[in-house]
Amino acid sequence: MKLKKQNLGVFLFLAILLSSCESSKKIAYFQNYIPDSIDTAGNVSNIRFKPKDILAITITSSEPEATKNYNLIMPQISDITSVSNGLMSQPTLQTVLVNTDGSIEYPALGKIKISGLSKVELENLFYKSLENAFTDEKPIITVRLTNFTINVIGEVNKPGRYLVNNDRITILEALALAGDLTIYGRRDNVKLLREHSDGSKEFLVINLNNKDILNSPTYYLEQNDVIYVQPNKARSRSSGISSAESLSVSVVSIFISIIF
Repeated sequence: MKLKKQNLGVFLFLAILLSSCESSKKIAYFQNYIPDSIDTAGNVSNIRFKPKDILAITITSSEPEATKNYNLIMPQISDITSVSNGLMSQPTLQTVLVNTDGSIEYPALGKIKISGLSKVELENLFYKSLENAFTDEKPIITVRLTNFTINVIGEVNKPGRYLVNNDRITILEALALAGDLTIYGRRDNVKLLREHSDGSKEFLVINLNNKDILNSPTYYLEQNDVIYVQPNKARSRSSGISSAESLSVSVVSIFISIIF
């Protein structure tokens, strides 16, 4: 009888050890990487404009008269005190909203269809439209997306909506903003909801355990992407257990321990 108890104890120890090893494999990132290897394939972030984007468009040149006709300058705001002191507020650029049909309205250029265009393509489009309006030198045209946000929900430490200061962010940077996944988050089945410029929506699956994510179309995020970290089985089971059931399990566990 004593030998059977010893064998049972060894079996339970091995089972716990194997389960802990299996759990660690589910938590670690980039498990199939090769040390000292360089990934030369890669991919490039290439944001495409979509409806509801808000753009800041700046046109710069050495010809102020020509430039002011195409820059959307908000009127200066001043009060009596400021005027008496010779102070005026600095002019700021107005932003442009991309309409639901994927177009923008721009002074002297009219309605322009920009949905699906990249930043470089839109800057080239403006340049071709304005190059004849400048005689001394070519204008410098800069387009910036001002409402680039991503959303991270589910099993992360700080779920929320995050504003991106530039037009490039990776899935790893987004998870870092959200404080990384909790211990209960599934690394091998992260969901990404993406809306395309034509209004269609797509669900993509991300496996953080695999280094091939570096070459995936989900590595660089797009504006308004929603990242959902799914809970693992342990979290799902615990959410369905009431306090009374937890107490019952504890009592049974103690009872079994006393027997052995």
